[in-house]
Amino acid sequence: MNYCSHCGSPVELKIPPGDNLPRYVCSHCGQIHYQNPKIVTGCIPEWEDKILLCKRAIEPRIGLWTLPAGFMENKETTSEAAVRETWEEANARVQPIGLYALFNIPHISQVYLIFRAKMLDMNFGPGTESLEVELFEEHDIPWDNIAFPVIRETLVRYFNDRSTGQFDFHVDDIAPSLTIKR
Repeated sequence: MNYCSHCGSPVELKIPPGDNLPRYVCSHCGQIHYQNPKIVTGCIPEWEDKILLCKRAIEPRIGLWTLPAGFMENKETTSEAAVRETWEEANARVQPIGLYALFNIPHISQVYLIFRAKMLDMNFGPGTESLEVELFEEHDIPWDNIAFPVIRETLVRYFNDRSTGQFDFHVDDIAPSLTIKR
């Protein structure tokens, strides 16, 4: 950050009085600019024994598969954001079943909230951020072409839970070097 979004003057990185972390502070108006992690929400859209995945049409990781997910917008709930992202990326209408996983990814300042969701019908197709959208049975998941470690971890846990019939709530941290073997 170079300039204050409040008055346009230059900012400097310093620890404000009463704080313990460096923040961007405006040298003119004194506005403190806090930078916080981004919240990413998404769904595991379920249809019978299949789940819906999207092949990314945008960077990062263009051409690889992911669950429909994206950044939460202001003035929406986490479940509203997950439903919206599923519609935007897969043109799929879903009803959230419940929050399934919370993953902290501190090295990129993101928090993922993934919901299980029931697809309301078989109408789906690629949105502007997807090249393809497809329903997959577990044995057909393109494991070598999953876009992000957090999505791979979500899918591994989901199919493990599904095999037991018990869907637990998962909370974990994703490290930069995480490699999950299937």
